[in-house]
Amino acid sequence: MATAPKSVTSLDQRRPECSNGQTDRRQNVLIGDLPEDFLRIEPTVEQKQVAADEQAALAIHHMQYARPVGVPAVASGVSLPNVRGRLDITVVEARLVKNYGVTRMDPYVRLRVGHHVYETKTSYNGAKNPKWEKVFHCFLPHGVDSLHLEIYDERAFSSDEKIAWALHSIPDTVLEGQTVEEWVPLNGKQGDGEEGSICIVMTFTTMPNQPMYQQTPYLIPAPVGLANSSPPGPVHVQQQLPAVAQISAEDVKQLQEMFPGLEEDVIRTILENERGNKDRAINSLLQMTE
Repeated sequence: MATAPKSVTSLDQRRPECSNGQTDRRQNVLIGDLPEDFLRIEPTVEQKQVAADEQAALAIHHMQYARPVGVPAVASGVSLPNVRGRLDITVVEARLVKNYGVTRMDPYVRLRVGHHVYETKTSYNGAKNPKWEKVFHCFLPHGVDSLHLEIYDERAFSSDEKIAWALHSIPDTVLEGQTVEEWVPLNGKQGDGEEGSICIVMTFTTMPNQPMYQQTPYLIPAPVGLANSSPPGPVHVQQQLPAVAQISAEDVKQLQEMFPGLEEDVIRTILENERGNKDRAINSLLQMTE
């Protein structure tokens, strides 16, 4: 005996909610190439300005490598108060007598010249023979005749530990213009001069004392054909200096963010010497810190 065929219910009819969900998901699927703004966040105006400033500073920095051979990096005519010259110090490497800690040390150097402090990058796994090859361009104030060196071990889960230090007098031969390489003995837990030694190279460049701008005469032809005029000939005319620009605290803060290693007084002095021109001030600051 034949039985009546059973009615067949489709999956979509039995579970309409599943069918609708699948339909919704299919509608949200994007086929083809992703748009250019996919998962991108539009930068703010401040972020765009910061990026533009960084690019401008880098562009000016790269221009310095086209400087002719023999021309010093210090901008000609720059005069800073209480500064006798620029001391270039290259921190090369160190030879330590002991590796403190369970693992290999990660040493870095902190250098102090006057009130200015400089640091090298960390020599990871440098242990007893770290190498840095870092050059620092330091302002040498009047009355400062020594530099202070400290070597720290960078720690991940505790404070960095000072493992060696030295107070080194700047040789007179360096101040006379010679390039001097020295191995400076280091003090530490092993005793004075018994912690090893550090290799540094020093050169000195005297900074000029004349101001950035000077009044210089130039020649112009005298007027001709006017009544009661003097005979034709050149006339000396005194060039007028531009008015001194007002340096705002915001200008100083903006440059200090770009050059955190320089003090506010130095940045303000450079801005004053450049008559408030930020581009020329950035150029001079880059030349001093390169």
